[in-house]
Amino acid sequence: MRREPTPDPTLPDRHAPLVARNPQDIAAAVPVALGFEPDDSVVMLTIGGRDGFHARVDFPPAAAADDEVIDLLMAPALTHEVEAVLFVHYAADARAVRRLARRLEREFRAARVRVIVQLRVTDQRCYAALGRLPGVTAHGLPLDVRSHAFRAASVLHGRVTLGSRAEVAATVAPDVPSQRAVEALPMPIPCTAPGLRLRLCELLSDETTVRLDDAEVARMAHSLVDPRIRDEALLLVSRDTADRHVALWSDVVRRAPEHLVPDVAAVLALAAWVAGHGALAWCAVERCREVAPDHRLAGYVAAALENALPPRVWDERVG
Repeated sequence: MRREPTPDPTLPDRHAPLVARNPQDIAAAVPVALGFEPDDSVVMLTIGGRDGFHARVDFPPAAAADDEVIDLLMAPALTHEVEAVLFVHYAADARAVRRLARRLEREFRAARVRVIVQLRVTDQRCYAALGRLPGVTAHGLPLDVRSHAFRAASVLHGRVTLGSRAEVAATVAPDVPSQRAVEALPMPIPCTAPGLRLRLCELLSDETTVRLDDAEVARMAHSLVDPRIRDEALLLVSRDTADRHVALWSDVVRRAPEHLVPDVAAVLALAAWVAGHGALAWCAVERCREVAPDHRLAGYVAAALENALPPRVWDERVG
């Protein structure tokens, strides 16, 4: 069972959280918050508490798994002392949704967390998960989340919402021909710490995405194997630069030879977390762990995501 709690990203101006006023708004907010359109999932949005966050859990395949889903969603809600939650169930089986929704309602209220609303989304329609909601008929409401104002605002601010989590994972999947081209090069001389810092500052100063040539991909990937050099890259990550780090390291992680992927993927995971791209951060952690299951930096990023730590924690600690 996969749990993916991540801090709630605001729009990229960092000051405009999504404000949902009706069921269609709630359903439209979820893909923008996650970065992809979920399927077979339970999504929890939170209100109040120390830090806002959202969480996605695989929809339970059977009633026996309901307890696990509830525990996975309850833990971060209690940790962050949230005041209220909203649940959106992405599932076609209305009966299974009602079963889980009743349990969620009962358990969260017992924990003194208010459940504002529960919705079911399937086949581009939105339904009440339990009972009735004002304005929502038994036949549901039509949804067109891709043309909703939330999606338009997200695109305007440079945030991309992909069609599925698999599409997010594909952005860090290996580009095999490029990997072979990089691996065929002679062993590069790794960067020094000042050298890497200088080159990254040059690359990140340009807001347009710069595609590195094969030789520089090889040099960057080899350099990050040294923890001291890797730390130089990490120290340059901030809320202001994180999106540019994501673009740079996403390209490198796809083209780096497999044995060099873990360190690059871990740096990408941290940058994605700081940028508010929780799904991408999880995919980068998974990409790292495919090669190095016990990678320490990936473990730290995974812990930050699991505990829904807000990205400001990174800026505060680096500062």
